Formats: sequence, structure tokens, C-alpha cells
Amino acid sequence: MSRASKEGGARDGLGALEQSLGHVFADIGHLALALTHISAVTGVQGSRARVKSYQRLEFLGDHVLGLVVSDMLYRSYPDAEEGELSRRLSDLVCEEACAEVAQEMGIAPFVRLGAGEERTGGRHRQAILADITEAVLAAVYLDAGFPAAEKLVERFWRPRLQRHGSAGRDPKTALQEWAQARGLPPPNYRLVEREGPDHNPQFRIAVEVPGWEPMEGVGSSKQSAQKAAAAAFLERVN
Repeated sequence: MSRASKEGGARDGLGALEQSLGHVFADIGHLALALTHISAVTGVQGSRARVKSYQRLEFLGDHVLGLVVSDMLYRSYPDAEEGELSRRLSDLVCEEACAEVAQEMGIAPFVRLGAGEERTGGRHRQAILADITEAVLAAVYLDAGFPAAEKLVERFWRPRLQRHGSAGRDPKTALQEWAQARGLPPPNYRLVEREGPDHNPQFRIAVEVPGWEPMEGVGSSKQSAQKAAAAAFLERVN
């Protein structure tokens, strides 16, 4: 099979993902590599296997993401000090945030896994989805340069930046400080409901502060559900 035929076949399988990303690859091989977990690499072992997986792209994408989001924050918050900008950056590029972006991009169905990793739910594992999100960003960067990668980050991270409000802090930390300032005990987080399969659960958690009605949040992990509940509580009281 010719190279053109191989690339055409790869594009047929990844066209829907290209559409979701808003980028048509000149070299679809970049995207294919970004989606390849080390468990799917056959015929080689050790460091050679890592090179044929998304790991090198993840390294590059992590730094591209950090640069673009740092620039977004620097321009969006001209009066913010370095500490606040760092907290915002950490919140926007953490594993949980990148995995949530992976869901928005629709990456999971296209991930290439070995049979064992597939059986154990790797396709929906937060760490893998986060790593692949960064690898996909690097693939766009290699394929079309920094402006294309910046456009992708703007599309998927700008709304997250705008949703994070003015505090620049983790909602749980902000809520705890709010309670302490009023002489109240620390907020209590209570699991209300857990739904879904083990590889893709959904948690509903209520945050309780004495004297106030509880507020609930939903997320793919207990931590994300707790943050959502804390953010909802703060939005109500503020």
C-alpha cells in the first residue's frame, strides 16, 4: 500500500476528531501518534516503544499548553501578582482539567490501546486522557506551527479561564477561607450518589456549612465534584 493510501485510510478513521479539533492535519501521522498509548506499540520494547507512543508528544504539548495559558492569564489579569497567576495556571493545566478537555474534544473513542489496557478501562482513565490531550496539542503544533496550537488552546481553555471567576483559587480553598472568616467550622463534603461504570463514574457530592443550605456538584471524580459543589456554594453566597 502506498503512503498516500495509508494516510488516506488513517484520515478516514480520524476525520471526526479532526472536525472536533477544528484542524485538518497536513500529516495525519502526527495525530495518529498522539493517540497511541505505549500498550498499543508492538514489535519493540523499552525506550523504542516509548518513542512510538504519545509520550514524547505529551512532553512537548505540556510546555506549549503552559506557554499559551500563561500568556492568556498574563493578558487577562493585568493587576494579578505572580502567585495568583501561578495558582490560576496550575488549576487550568492540571490533569483533571486536561482530562475534562479530552471529553469536550471527544478523544476517548480514538485512543489506541493494547488489549490489556482496554480491558482495565484505560480508554476512560483520567491520567491517560490528560496525557493524550497534551500530545494532541503537540501534534497540532508540529503539523501547523504555534499559531494553530494557540488557536486550539484558546478554543478549549479560554471558556475554562472565564468560568474560574475572580478569586484565582481552588473553590474548596476559597470556601474554607470564607467559612473561617465567619467563625464557621470547615465545610463538610458528603457523597450523595455515585453512578456509572467503574471506568467512567459520575459523583454527586453535597457541601454542607452549618446555618446554610447545602449545595451539590457533579464530576467524574470525587475531587471534581467537591470543587463543583464549592463553586456553586460560593456563587450563591457571593
